[in-house]
Amino acid sequence: MKKKQKYGGHMNIEKISRDLIPLLGGKENISSAAHCATRLRLVLVDDSQLNQAEIDNVEGVKGCFVNAGQIQIIFGTGLVNKVYAEFVSQIGLSETSKAELTNIATQKLNPFQRIARLLSNIFVPIIPAIASAGLLMGLLGLVRSNGWAAPDSALFIMLDMCSSAAFIILPILIGFTSAKEFGGNPFLGAVLGGILTHPALTNAWGVASGYNTMDFFGIDVAMIGYQGTVFPVLLAAWFMSNVEKQLRRIVPDSIDLIVTPFVTVILTGFVALLFIGPVGRALGDGITLSLSFIYEHIGWLAGFLFGGTYSMIVITGIHHSFHAIEAGLLTNPEVGVNFLLPIWSMANVAQGGACLAVAFKVKDTKVKAIAVPAGISCMLGITEAAIFGVNLRYGKPFLAALIGGALGGAYVVLTKVGMTAVGMTGIPGMVITQPSSLLNYIIGMCIAFGGAFVISYLISAVNKK
Repeated sequence: MKKKQKYGGHMNIEKISRDLIPLLGGKENISSAAHCATRLRLVLVDDSQLNQAEIDNVEGVKGCFVNAGQIQIIFGTGLVNKVYAEFVSQIGLSETSKAELTNIATQKLNPFQRIARLLSNIFVPIIPAIASAGLLMGLLGLVRSNGWAAPDSALFIMLDMCSSAAFIILPILIGFTSAKEFGGNPFLGAVLGGILTHPALTNAWGVASGYNTMDFFGIDVAMIGYQGTVFPVLLAAWFMSNVEKQLRRIVPDSIDLIVTPFVTVILTGFVALLFIGPVGRALGDGITLSLSFIYEHIGWLAGFLFGGTYSMIVITGIHHSFHAIEAGLLTNPEVGVNFLLPIWSMANVAQGGACLAVAFKVKDTKVKAIAVPAGISCMLGITEAAIFGVNLRYGKPFLAALIGGALGGAYVVLTKVGMTAVGMTGIPGMVITQPSSLLNYIIGMCIAFGGAFVISYLISAVNKK
């Protein structure tokens, strides 16, 4: 008999896959399977048949958790590809695309989780554009404060154009991704964003200098654009997608290409300018100003509460919806800074501190091998392996991380740390932190990391694990 091939050092990939199947409820309980860079991602027919405790003991597994309707088993880069190939072969399941897996998993989420997942799918693709704009704003700030270029110089003007472009056309970007997510034509969504930022409308950032109005059959319409806004185009794209889908049901195929886009754009454009836009602006301003009031008047206590609860919110998956709120903070002329992201960053760094404390204290070499890279990854903004693979597994380290996040969150709010973009936390977050806040951001990370590390080391009972 041919000897079974082994991979990844002494790991037998066939045995790993064979051991996983009964712990997942058997082949018939596995609905779909896919993988990302580090995790095997599965959807089960009946989650109650999952034996999560035993999966953690399977060779090569660095953690197992349930999130967003998916069973996610952490193997790490490289190994997960080999396990996945053998796993789908053994269960006789064809490869499922990440999009299909997400759609299947979404059906198992509650309404709040579905909204969070929806907003995540809309805003995550836009994060690189906003992040690059934030970096450019930081560079522009250095040029201005150090006098490296005159405000009327070509260099300064070009940097200003590059840094502000993403925020000016943000409704176009959101129109594209949200229409795609809502099942509409993404290019019509982009056109809708263009309507809301048309040059005929006064730039939203320059309203203080005055604006015109127009009479539309007795309705007084303010000629104010929606540059940099989030909720107006988000709501309008949802309306547009539903209009388009209804039209496609009744318009004959022979004229669908002409009639459907025409009616969709003109109907949605008018409704957006007359009704949805003003309502969406009021909603966004209400959320932003409410958070600003809490930030200004409750101060460090708000940071303590937000920093101490953020990791618990991450477990539910609802944290994905915060991207929309953070974008609203950045693009509101009365705020113009992301004061939430530094708090989230403290919570992430604290998870790393608590996880590394386990690595220092635990005697189990397998747990130590998982905890060290997981703790370090938290410093780069990636917390899943630490939260689900180590801290929640032992319980007390997760509690220590919550305390560390609360302490760090209180400090960054007390010292008014702000960021100029979204998406980057931990050490990478330093590059989008306002220069005047950078030192306090670093101090905040030290408080969050150090507090979580010390508390986790003192209270965690992991020596016997």
